[in-house]
Amino acid sequence: MSSCRGQKLAGGLRVASSFPLCQPAGEPSRGKMRSSCVLLTALVALAAYYVYIPLPGSVSDPWKLMLLDATFRGAQQVSNLIHYLGLSHHLLALNFIIVSFGKKSAWSSAQVKVTDTDFDGVEVRVFEGPPKPEEPLKRSVVYIHGGGWALASASTSWSPSDEIRYYDELCTAMAEELNAVIVSIEYRLVPKVYFPEQIHDVVRATKYFLKPEVLQKYMVDPGRICISGDSAGGNLAAALGQQFTQDASLKNKLKLQALIYPVLQALDFNTPSYQQNVNTPILPRYVMVKYWVDYFKGNYDFVQAMIINNHTSLDVEEAATLRARLNWTSLLPASFTKNYKPVVQTTGNARIVQELPQLLDARSAPLIADQAVLQLLPKTYILTCEHDVLRDDGIMYAKRLESAGVEVTLDHFEDGFHGCMIFTSWPTNFSVGIRTRNSYIKWLDQNL
Repeated sequence: MSSCRGQKLAGGLRVASSFPLCQPAGEPSRGKMRSSCVLLTALVALAAYYVYIPLPGSVSDPWKLMLLDATFRGAQQVSNLIHYLGLSHHLLALNFIIVSFGKKSAWSSAQVKVTDTDFDGVEVRVFEGPPKPEEPLKRSVVYIHGGGWALASASTSWSPSDEIRYYDELCTAMAEELNAVIVSIEYRLVPKVYFPEQIHDVVRATKYFLKPEVLQKYMVDPGRICISGDSAGGNLAAALGQQFTQDASLKNKLKLQALIYPVLQALDFNTPSYQQNVNTPILPRYVMVKYWVDYFKGNYDFVQAMIINNHTSLDVEEAATLRARLNWTSLLPASFTKNYKPVVQTTGNARIVQELPQLLDARSAPLIADQAVLQLLPKTYILTCEHDVLRDDGIMYAKRLESAGVEVTLDHFEDGFHGCMIFTSWPTNFSVGIRTRNSYIKWLDQNL
């Protein structure tokens, strides 16, 4: 029998029961458990499919990088959905998500004093490291954060005094280890403003800082100041450096520039590093091209054409004179060009450059600046990573600067990926992140 409806007691009485006490153990429960296991397995498989991407064996901490990239891709997809629903611009939503996971208010430590202020109307965070007894004046680094000209800053209407934790930690480490004053510029972002407003912000803030009375306030040596930045911040730092060499009104000049995996041109999206790392975290080629279009407030319809270099085809006369300045077949060593071939279209889409002339502006693309401008630049440090679409931008800039007579240190990391230098603390601590940061700070210590 499959069940009994009662239980026999003493005297032969049978007491009714509302549940089957004598039911064989757990056939329905086994079915539920099997269903749960199947569902769990399916979810795990889907998560693994989403997280896993093929990576070169030489990249640092590959599984951790996959998880980081999956998190960032997830945030991008959420922000795109928000944009599609008309709730907010996708970059505003993405920046809000990023900052929410890693924001940090100004917080001084025993060694570093941290204050939020503004320099000529531009928000900055100042990190004042401990003074050296033998040096009454400190050296200084003006730092410009990356983020595609659109991310990684919390200078918004809802959070005016927060900075993303990763850059806060970097600037604190620099201030303490260099006994320096670090000025982190919180320039305005896309889509609030577009090119060239970000450049105007960093120029205005840096000029204000270079005033003798401001340097005196922070006890900074006017002869020991460096401009630095990573990714899009490296782009802005390079543009600022070029502009300052031509500004006769500046009494105090920059001693150094230090560029961390900088983005330096938008004419060729098929350099060997763009071809090699087309889908590599954290910055696939498609995403980088979209950042450029957003920076110029352009049309997304141009993205696919730009990816195949239709915007700088041979029939686009405006680009003709600039191609030689980023001819990677002559600027890159054979170890980087490998077997990759240039992608040069015979005919393309001249409308792109006509609607976005900023593409050919040296303020947006410092790599295409005149040789006469490059030769005036200070001693330069450029850090590049093998697994980064922007690798060749930095290497070509180093080559052009060397040809112009500028002393350059090119610091290349074979296991590095884009953005790695800010990932130095748990849970996003990467071996190459720690090594790149240490190498960067060591160069500053030895040269500033």
